[in-house]
Amino acid sequence: MAHTSQVLVGRDAELTEIASLLGVRPVPGQDPSVVLLSGDAGVGKTRLLTELRDLAFTEGWQVFAGHCLDFGDSALPYLPFSEVLGRLAADLPDVVETVAAAHPSLARLQPGRRVLGAPDGSSGTESAALDRADLFGAVHALLDAAAQKAPLLLVIEDAHWADQSTRDMLSFLFSRPFAGPVALVASYRSDDLHRRHPLRRQVAEWSRIRGVERVQLAPLPATAVRDLIRELHPDSPLEESEIADIVGRAEGNAFFVEELVGAACGPGRWLPDDLADVLLVRLDRLDDNARQVVRVASVAGRQVSHEMLTAASGLPTTALDEGLRGAVEMNVLVAGRGSYYFRHALLGEAVYDDLLPGERVRLHAAYAESLRSGVARGTAAELARHARLAMDLPTALIASIRAGDEASAVGGPDEAAQHYEQALEILADPRRGEEWDGDLSKLVAKAADALMASGHAIRAAALVGEQLDRLAPDAPASYRSRMLSARANALVVMETVEDPVAISRQAVELAPEGASGLRAKVLAVHARILSSHGRFEEAQTYGLEALGLAERLDLPELASEAVTTLSGLKKAGPKEALRSSLESAVTQAEQTGALHAELRGRWLLGRSYEDWAEFDETERWFRSAIDRAADAGVPWAPFAFESRWQLAWVKLVRGEWDELLALCDFTGQSPPPISRALLDSIRLYAEDGRGLDVAAEAASLRRWWRKEGGVAIHSAAVEMLQAGRRRDPAAVIRVYDEVVGLLGEIWHPWFSARIRLAAVAVGAVAQAMPHLAAAERVAYVEHVDRLLADGHVVLDRYTDPSGFWGPEGRAWMKRLDAETLRARWLAGVDAPPLDVLLDTWREAEVLVEEFGDVHELARVRLVLASILRSSGDLAAARVVGDAAREAAHRLRAQPLLDELRAIGSTPARGDSSSDTLTARESEILALVAEGRSNGEIGKQLFISAKTVSVHVSNILGKLGAAGRTEAAAIARRRGLIP
Repeated sequence: MAHTSQVLVGRDAELTEIASLLGVRPVPGQDPSVVLLSGDAGVGKTRLLTELRDLAFTEGWQVFAGHCLDFGDSALPYLPFSEVLGRLAADLPDVVETVAAAHPSLARLQPGRRVLGAPDGSSGTESAALDRADLFGAVHALLDAAAQKAPLLLVIEDAHWADQSTRDMLSFLFSRPFAGPVALVASYRSDDLHRRHPLRRQVAEWSRIRGVERVQLAPLPATAVRDLIRELHPDSPLEESEIADIVGRAEGNAFFVEELVGAACGPGRWLPDDLADVLLVRLDRLDDNARQVVRVASVAGRQVSHEMLTAASGLPTTALDEGLRGAVEMNVLVAGRGSYYFRHALLGEAVYDDLLPGERVRLHAAYAESLRSGVARGTAAELARHARLAMDLPTALIASIRAGDEASAVGGPDEAAQHYEQALEILADPRRGEEWDGDLSKLVAKAADALMASGHAIRAAALVGEQLDRLAPDAPASYRSRMLSARANALVVMETVEDPVAISRQAVELAPEGASGLRAKVLAVHARILSSHGRFEEAQTYGLEALGLAERLDLPELASEAVTTLSGLKKAGPKEALRSSLESAVTQAEQTGALHAELRGRWLLGRSYEDWAEFDETERWFRSAIDRAADAGVPWAPFAFESRWQLAWVKLVRGEWDELLALCDFTGQSPPPISRALLDSIRLYAEDGRGLDVAAEAASLRRWWRKEGGVAIHSAAVEMLQAGRRRDPAAVIRVYDEVVGLLGEIWHPWFSARIRLAAVAVGAVAQAMPHLAAAERVAYVEHVDRLLADGHVVLDRYTDPSGFWGPEGRAWMKRLDAETLRARWLAGVDAPPLDVLLDTWREAEVLVEEFGDVHELARVRLVLASILRSSGDLAAARVVGDAAREAAHRLRAQPLLDELRAIGSTPARGDSSSDTLTARESEILALVAEGRSNGEIGKQLFISAKTVSVHVSNILGKLGAAGRTEAAAIARRRGLIP
């Protein structure tokens, strides 16, 4: 009756490989690793894992398995880990109790806590999301603790059905070492991974984690299929024609082989003509009761509890037991601990697809009623799925909202957004909206918040916009106010032609007068949007009103939001006051649990230090925001991801490029597309600096320019640098004009980053200038002059509430001036005097050094070294070239090293120097001789004291003087000054 091979056929090599990789069969010098087992549905993954389990038991290992289930869009976060926790609690209750005491969040995964009606289960009424870092750490600690008893093998099956939170948990476990002997294996269907499947990219990223190995289970060869047929049907061998038919039709799929053999050995040895018949033929061997049980079970998915099956089937106990026995004996169902599952998932799917439409609806309705009435235990996500497919849309609506609330409570914003969106789809039918007595605007705001928390601001704005368009004209003004505020909140963090301020102002006008939570929320959002647009006085007015209402209504989280906004308005005053206020706001946000206010405060602190190039503190605050967001399960939320992006930029500037690349590595992560593009644009800058050909990849980022200006700035700069290296000035100018034209549309024409783009463009044109014809040089000098004028217009129009033009801006402005002079000098068109050229580049060197950009400083010194060599000052050229070379080696910046070699710069071999002073040095020397300080000289010559200091050092070196007085004496003796 049962046609299951008790011997593993054709998989000995794969079993040996996996057992060795996992350490089940130890290999000297090899630690247990992680195995990703893939293969087509039915190819034999589960059978291989069963054999691995038996082998592990023989070797003294513990084995715990969790299964991902296909709930469609009704995802249930961490489901396989709830199953594993249940098994651990049954087998090692003392271990689970000990770990749970140290990690209380572990209790949230207990199976009994995740069902409808559980006394302490999660619900939408919980305001705080579970700290995912603690949850991840708790599971990690539990596995480690269990491994102290005996080596532990964790098996997660059917990862192609895993929800985002489960995938994140796997990423964490894969990338964190264990103290004890713990091995992990996850299986998935490779043929299910279509191009847009979320696991497709995840598997690629997992594969780059050290210790993760991929094993692809290929179809069985024809000889192994014949062996399997003989093993499955040993008593009365099949005819050769039947065997050949099975070999040809099975195509090496072990499941198809088993099913075909099972059909062939029944009465009449009937063989189906197509795959559906192959999958369903086993049902023809069942009696009516068993067939009905299997059909009912198929509606639940891969696995169904006994109580659920009893409630949904409606069969008498005796009939149900007989049906189950028949299904189990015929190997259609397999009995587990209080539940049943299909021996092959494809069989369950085939049975489900074979149901008549009305039959399918009725069975889903039976499941939904069992869950709703409490006769059977399950989750809100399960109820939502069954009710939706039963066309019981009122129940599906309520369950979807609750499932979304539960997903939010355990740090699953992606799953929460799916559930909320399903609820909104149901409400798209006007009849459902009339029947539902809930607040549509609150549901829309929840969906938008979940999408924002998962990094999908564009989708959030679109969703709210669609709902606003559908809103009935006579809908309460409060609905429109809440939804407009949610839309403005999404628009303000993205590039858009719409005006978030105007939309937010409309929300304020529609908000109810008097003390209400809605008005306080709308005012707080409006204040933050005004602040982001530099309208600080208005922001303060609305922020104070929001704070007053929040405090009066005892809304501490909302009060923290307002306090954070008001603290950020102190940018117009001393930076110390701003930072002190923001630190207080962060502390308050931590205490009240206002996560997003806390993230915003940490980001604002990082930006404050970044503006002043105080990068140690910058990194501290950005890093704290990144870590806090990761702990809360919202790494892509506003101000969380921005902190990561800005920290990557800081690492770029500081020359810590390996750390930069680590920040841009998405292994084990699923970033939103724009977030990926932003970090990719920073990564390309470093890879360009190391000499990689990234022109095509940089150009591919153009599709994101209009959606995110940050991508445009960085990727356009990379395109120009690559074009300059190709000596293609036309491409440089074209890219510059395209990017500033687009950013001028979505921002305003004279945005501050235009100075940097102009400097990069002029530098790239200058690089090509010596290789151009005379007529071309004249034409490109005109372009250079235009770009210089652009930069000075930006400088003239620059406004900042602090009145501060930061180190970065000063460095790039001087760099633009210097690159312009170099371009003219190389073109021989209106060429500057050599001393003016040298002085300008010396000043650029000082300002870039003050800013702290390691790579750009090396590039400035490279150019300065080449100019010094041209002037005949070889000794000074060597000194500057050596400094550039040291940085280039540290950065592994091969293009800089190649250019240094090309200009003939070699390491300094002595201290010989030229005593020829430049015009600027002679001017400064005369003031030194008058006894002026560096500060006084700087004020008189309109340069910084540090620039004066550099010049004075050069003067002392050229004159061989030990100090300023001696330098003045030598200069008078030589007639250099009167």
